[in-house]
Amino acid sequence: MSLCSFPSELFCRVLLVATLSLCTVPAFASRDSVPDWVAAAAAKPMATYSAETSAVVLLDDTTLTVGADGKGVEHRRHVVKILRPNGRDEGVVWIPYDKDTKILSLHVWSIAPDGKQYAVKDNEMVDVGYPGQGSLYEDIKMRAVRAPGRDPGGVIAYEYDQRKEPYLHEETWMFQQEIPVANQSFTLELPPGYTYGTVWAHHDQQKAADLEHQRYRWEMNATPGIDLDRVPMHPSELALAGRMTVHYAPVGTSADSLATWRGIGEWYEPLMRDRVLSTPEIAAKAAALTSGKTDFYDKTEAIGDYVQAQIRYFVIEMGIGGQQPHPAADIFRNGYGDCKDKATLLSAMLSSVGVHSTLMAVDHRRGVVDPLAPSIFGDHMIAAIEIPKGYESAKLRSVITAKTGKRYLIFDPTWDKTAFGQLEYNLQGGYGVLFEGKDTEIVELPVLSPELNSVKRSGTFQLAVDGTLKGSLTEKRYGDVSERMRSLYTESDAKQQRSFLDESLSHDFTTVDVEDVKVENAASLSKELTTSYELTAGRYSRSMGPLLMVRPRVLGTEGLPVDRKVRLVPIDLRGTRLIHDDFTIELPDGFAVDELPEPVKLDMGFASYESSSQLTGKTLHYSRTYTVKQVSLPADRYGDLQKLALAIENDEQNHAVLKKK
Repeated sequence: MSLCSFPSELFCRVLLVATLSLCTVPAFASRDSVPDWVAAAAAKPMATYSAETSAVVLLDDTTLTVGADGKGVEHRRHVVKILRPNGRDEGVVWIPYDKDTKILSLHVWSIAPDGKQYAVKDNEMVDVGYPGQGSLYEDIKMRAVRAPGRDPGGVIAYEYDQRKEPYLHEETWMFQQEIPVANQSFTLELPPGYTYGTVWAHHDQQKAADLEHQRYRWEMNATPGIDLDRVPMHPSELALAGRMTVHYAPVGTSADSLATWRGIGEWYEPLMRDRVLSTPEIAAKAAALTSGKTDFYDKTEAIGDYVQAQIRYFVIEMGIGGQQPHPAADIFRNGYGDCKDKATLLSAMLSSVGVHSTLMAVDHRRGVVDPLAPSIFGDHMIAAIEIPKGYESAKLRSVITAKTGKRYLIFDPTWDKTAFGQLEYNLQGGYGVLFEGKDTEIVELPVLSPELNSVKRSGTFQLAVDGTLKGSLTEKRYGDVSERMRSLYTESDAKQQRSFLDESLSHDFTTVDVEDVKVENAASLSKELTTSYELTAGRYSRSMGPLLMVRPRVLGTEGLPVDRKVRLVPIDLRGTRLIHDDFTIELPDGFAVDELPEPVKLDMGFASYESSSQLTGKTLHYSRTYTVKQVSLPADRYGDLQKLALAIENDEQNHAVLKKK
């Protein structure tokens, strides 16, 4: 897998359906008989599945045959039955390939719901670019076809042979996916003298059946699908899906050494060693950026900000380029690069001012990288900057300590809305591979303090007798919760900015007018993004006879999208955060408070929520603090999350009751 982001399989399939609809593909393939193995899989009695199951894989058999030179050929047979209309996309067959993974043969068959059998001809297949290539160039293509008969009750099958020329002798078997799999196997065929080892992620280790003559097979039956479509606050499918990575090695080397993080690091070190070298031009730029700066943080921040903001994200990957960065000199000269490239240039620039740094492989989906399953499975690269021994600064937030005792500041120069010294929410609490040659190790990434991801709203308002609310509001955002609005105020026009503000306020007001909008620090990631404006909201209060109903919480919705179903998968809380609201409403003359909402104080450990409504003279004061301290929870804490969600919902809808004197 490439060490820079790839679209998800579901995303690829959706885009392929759209792409193929624009291609000239015959509506029906020729009538023909399907092979016996397809007919046998289709005829086998099928288990009962839930009404939400869109399709089921009846058979998936993969055989990897490795030659004496380490190169291999993958043979695969796949049969899927469509159960519901939303399963039609499973009838889109697509096989990725590049210059090193040539497709030697591909055959596609189908059995329509009416029993008619079809065989797709070679001229009915199309070769298309990999979906999502708007900001990247890769030599990866896909051979694809929309099989006929892909309707409920239809069966789609394919068989292919594909050349494998791996840069690292490992292969990952993804045996769990979105839909259930009835029967599947993975067979490894090795030359004499070769050894192998396996690591398993999100699944207990299974022993292979020894078929003799260096042939080994793993089988899985009745593997459940991972359908997260209707599951709120769920982790990535890949953070749950079981997978096996097999490492194999020729005579004189050990497969077991490859199946360690150190082994992965020693393999990768030669790929990056010469790429991170500085040049006179790079050194001159680094010197200019750090001129007059002597503090470690100040120097590294200046270079980090430059690479983050001035080196454009653009991917050019061919062959080994999926894993190996371009030379720092090329990245600097061109002014663009992918995630590996940006981390590489950062390392080269830092080295020229006496700061050591290295690369760290991660996945942008928390939980995908498994510390117990060493492999190159991941999709992103960031930087680890070594902190001088004894150096301390409150600005260093995203810090890890390696087994060597060295401390590193973890920074992602690709994520352009995260301040230097911090780490984006989706990486926090996950794992990264710290590449340091023989000292390479897997490290847990830090979970940052809620104060570093905060929203603070304050406002002073006056309520008129007719229910109109007028006043001024100031909102300060810092960290990931400011990302969307920073993009809005630095990249969008005034019309889009106003439309966003109006839409946001419509959640809390029936009618609202905003004037005198001011925005500060939108481009300054290390400062709070501050937005202030004057607000007039009609019909804010509601009359009920002599009573007037007023909501103390003027604006800001922090509800949680929970449901009442039994929870089976972990809970993704996205990130830690701190929300604080402070509002005062001057009440109209002639009214007194008849009833105030009860104060709320709830501490669930992973999060806390506290609010109060108080009356001083004729001023109603509302204050609340909502703190999320963890980024994920096990499924058995869902009841606590539901309790928290209910408390927030009730508090946000509470009203103070005013009564005419």
